[in-house]
Amino acid sequence: MGRKPAPPKRTTTTTTTAPRAAVTGRLINLDSTLSQQIHNLTKPFLPRAIFLLLELSADFRLFFPVSVALLLAQIPNSTATLRPFLSPLILGLLLDLALVGLIKVLVRRSRPVYNKDMNVAVSVDHFSFPSGHASRVCFVAYLVHLSAASAIVDILVTFRSNSRFVDRWIAADEVKAVNFLVAVVWGWAVSTSVSRVLLGRHFVSDVFAGSCLGVLEALFAFRFLRI
Repeated sequence: MGRKPAPPKRTTTTTTTAPRAAVTGRLINLDSTLSQQIHNLTKPFLPRAIFLLLELSADFRLFFPVSVALLLAQIPNSTATLRPFLSPLILGLLLDLALVGLIKVLVRRSRPVYNKDMNVAVSVDHFSFPSGHASRVCFVAYLVHLSAASAIVDILVTFRSNSRFVDRWIAADEVKAVNFLVAVVWGWAVSTSVSRVLLGRHFVSDVFAGSCLGVLEALFAFRFLRI
């Protein structure tokens, strides 16, 4: 009698991949469920007009040209002061655009199905992970935070000498003015990031990953992209 063929051996890759895929699937389901619940619970009370303005304020196609215009503008006694802050800001925005685009193409996670009315003005792609708005605003906020002790103080002092309004606003205390400015920028960044989930544009994990990416980009830009 012929020998029965030996049963195929299970490889280690198969046995380890299945549990990982199951865990990943559960995390994705939890993320999707939590994001939709947050969206549904807050939708009746959502200050939608305000969040849409935040969405537009953080759009790359608005933010980047304004930053370049400030860098190129010949503002008396101010251009040289602005350059140490604006150069890492502009180069960091380009870096953020490239990294977010690359990750989105690699991951290719679709946006939430309940995201029905996304304005074409801010809808660049159909991919969700990571949130480009969250990465951008957190990059800007942390760069302002890192630059507060040097570049931002110099900018306020320069504009104070050229503007009575700025001089009255600072009220002879640049440190308090800078701290207030940093707090406002962080408030804008946090509100914009949260609004991405509330508006149904992104999942919670998209916003979290985008925020972390933006902070890392700010550290890199502050240390290596200052001209």
